[in-house]
Amino acid sequence: MPGDKICLMIVEDHPLFREGLRRVVEVAEDLEVIAEVGDGEQAIEAAKTLKPDVILMDINLPKLNGLQATRQIVANQEDAKIIVLTAYHDDEQLFHALKAGAAAYYPKHVSPDTLIKAIHAIHEGNFVIGDDVMAKPQVAAWLIRQFEELAVFDESPYEMFAPLSIREMDILQLIARGASNKEIGRELSISRQTVKNHMSSILRKLAVNDRTQAAVLALRRGWIRLEDTKPLG
Repeated sequence: MPGDKICLMIVEDHPLFREGLRRVVEVAEDLEVIAEVGDGEQAIEAAKTLKPDVILMDINLPKLNGLQATRQIVANQEDAKIIVLTAYHDDEQLFHALKAGAAAYYPKHVSPDTLIKAIHAIHEGNFVIGDDVMAKPQVAAWLIRQFEELAVFDESPYEMFAPLSIREMDILQLIARGASNKEIGRELSISRQTVKNHMSSILRKLAVNDRTQAAVLALRRGWIRLEDTKPLG
């Protein structure tokens, strides 16, 4: 494998889009795709083994969504460089991606030139937000400004945009399958009171009023897949 090439891993479960991504990035002579995987768990294992220079990460993935996989990959490798790609684009999703450890975030309709430039930028140790290439201190300052501007009703902006924990995401996935608190507790081997505590945290972080709204929001953002919402039992 030539040492002057940037080695990429594509994490995307749809073969057609995965093939399109590979063709787009390999137009650049110094970019090479060394792995393509289709779910979040495979991404974590492949990242450990292959240590790609840059990872292109879809959010809507089987088993673990892209935000969960990003968080675990960065926890294992602090220098991991990840670009999150999503079909659902808004500022809150951007905040979640950056807090999970991504270095850049784009909707899936990003232009090939923009994506290739972002790959080069984050490979050099930068972050990319919109059209701006930033160093880590600039990103931290930018996030703080955005959190402060968007905080409402005296609620802590860090609470408003804190990504869900692994346990909270497990509970949210079970909520989307129609599970009651009792069923969630049995499935995860935790008490009903613990489920209630997590549920309150989920509603607060997502700024929704009830479990149905939480499940709908998670589906819309790609954190949970529609095919993974079959009832328990």
